[in-house]
Amino acid sequence: MNIRTLGLTGMQVSAYCLGTMMLGAVGNPDHDDCTRIIHAALDHGINVVDTADMYSAGESEEIVGAALRGRRDEVVLATKVHFQMGDGPNRSGNSRRWITAAVEDSLRRLQTDRIDLYQIHRPDPSADIEETLWVLTDLVRAGKIRAFGCSTFPAEDIVDAAHVAERRGLMRFRSEQPPYSMLARGIEASVLPVCQQLGMGVLTWSPLAWGFLSGRFRSGRPADLAAGRPALAPHRFDPASPANAAKYEAVERLAEVADGTGCTLPGLAVAFAAAHPAVSSVIIGPRTMSQLEDLLAGAALALDDKTLDLIDEIVPPGTNTYDPNEIWKPPALSDASLRRRPPASRAAA
Repeated sequence: MNIRTLGLTGMQVSAYCLGTMMLGAVGNPDHDDCTRIIHAALDHGINVVDTADMYSAGESEEIVGAALRGRRDEVVLATKVHFQMGDGPNRSGNSRRWITAAVEDSLRRLQTDRIDLYQIHRPDPSADIEETLWVLTDLVRAGKIRAFGCSTFPAEDIVDAAHVAERRGLMRFRSEQPPYSMLARGIEASVLPVCQQLGMGVLTWSPLAWGFLSGRFRSGRPADLAAGRPALAPHRFDPASPANAAKYEAVERLAEVADGTGCTLPGLAVAFAAAHPAVSSVIIGPRTMSQLEDLLAGAALALDDKTLDLIDEIVPPGTNTYDPNEIWKPPALSDASLRRRPPASRAAA
């Protein structure tokens, strides 16, 4: 397993990161099996484990914490905060109030006294970024976290956060965790260049495009939409939906590239994400041991320029065949009132 430096943190991370969203009720509810998957990943040289408080409502963190007993010092442990946890209006977001409480909950579930990389899972327009950076800086100084980053932030928010940190003498985001795959390359246009300019590490998620590049979903071939990731969002895989036509077409052509390269489609997908110079580590999120083994089989694969050129012809750089972040929209898009003047002022104009 190749080792890279996570931005300017000095932390050395494996080119693959074990993502644990599918460990727990959402994916694999068998805790013993999940523990075996985590241990197998570590035994194969993966030294980064990424989770989040909201994955299966904290269950994923609990599984990770139990599995890392006796092996905690081997791992760069990353988790995230932002999404709703339980009932109440102040149990989500990026405020000092919530982050201060949430980090304690994560430390307890993870059975550790420190988190190596604490990430803000999504932007929060209701919280001043200075407020968020202040509390994260305080948590570093308190020794509860070692570094902090953001996840799925647009380039303009990353730049704004860096400017605020510089003006106010605060610590800044040291990493970004965006979606990136052969089918979703939008971050190549600005997010990845900005991260390089700022010296931020990048841990990419969904290299298999929510499972679409797993090889299970091909044109004209029936697939089980009731298990795994398709069960969470069947519409993303419906072959009859016009919204999925471009994905299915691209998958057929990418499968031909994989065959010509002598690797599997998932192997090609992960190797593609790892090939970008801005990427520190690619998050793989297996639900089963066999899925982990399939992904690890391509860990030594290095794509040549000819293969990367073929991929560029199928899905041009900087373009998406689908919206990789459709589960979350910024309020400026999801709340119509933020895009429309009040009726009275419209009339006055």
